[in-house]
Amino acid sequence: MITIKSKYEVKMISIEEKDRLMEKYGERLLYEERADIYGCCIKLLTDIKYMKERWEESFYPMSAHVRSHGRLIVTNEENVKQQVLYDPLSKTAFLINIDYYGWVKSLALSVASDILEDNHGINSVHGACVDIDGKGVCLIAPSGTGKTTHTYGLLRIKGVRVVSDDWFFVRLMGEQAVAFASEKNFYIQADIADVWGEYQKLVEKAEFDSKGRAVVNVRWVVGKGKILPMTTLKKAILLKRDPEDQSVFNKLLPKEASHYIESVDFCNPHMLVKDERKTNLRKQFFKELFNSLEIYIVNTAAPIIQSHKAIKEEILGLLGL
Repeated sequence: MITIKSKYEVKMISIEEKDRLMEKYGERLLYEERADIYGCCIKLLTDIKYMKERWEESFYPMSAHVRSHGRLIVTNEENVKQQVLYDPLSKTAFLINIDYYGWVKSLALSVASDILEDNHGINSVHGACVDIDGKGVCLIAPSGTGKTTHTYGLLRIKGVRVVSDDWFFVRLMGEQAVAFASEKNFYIQADIADVWGEYQKLVEKAEFDSKGRAVVNVRWVVGKGKILPMTTLKKAILLKRDPEDQSVFNKLLPKEASHYIESVDFCNPHMLVKDERKTNLRKQFFKELFNSLEIYIVNTAAPIIQSHKAIKEEILGLLGL
């Protein structure tokens, strides 16, 4: 498995600087695509065909007649270091020399999250979400701790459907937390079939990039009925990887879960704005979210079969496979 760590830093810029950069890069931007990200129109402007094609595969399209709420300008420039520049006033992000599509996708979601968080009281979670017979379960974890692997493991089981494998939006409605999908298709790792053989056909058909990732329509393997647009959350499973901890899983109190999620930067390295106001919004959101759910933490330092059995059987009570 190829592990991609966030190596870019986000620099806040003024709207005047945004205008200067748009004038600088505007003429080279050959492609313009709009994505519908949970009702936000996020526009991609790029001169990189590969990015444009992956974008079209990832997101539901938005009508060209809809004015954009946020923008991503993705381009390359010689003799300039890799960087992400963001104007929070116009919700415009410049991604310079970012060649990994996974970051482009995540930053598009982050722009939408910035809009939804401030203007609509809708929060985002960098995690996976499945539905089990009408009850939602989310898996939230720092990168590299097995979130995607366990999600696709669960998807093989009868009665399990997936809302998102990487990022979902949450609306707190009374005492319920409703999770909504963020993308049309999923961005899988090339080694997923090494763990779960059922996905071998999907891997064989996919076009993987240099990072070992590909945008795929997982419906082709699991069926259209296994993909849901939303679910009501009932349980949260947090993941960690701690070789010094001998336990495989434990139940957590909401306060313990909040402390953990804050200690790992909300498990989301892609949020664009991380000032005190935004941090407090996220702390309050997760506090309210965890107060409405049954919460567990699983240590994925254990062999994958052991940790997956704990999730599948002991936490979720699922049999088979």
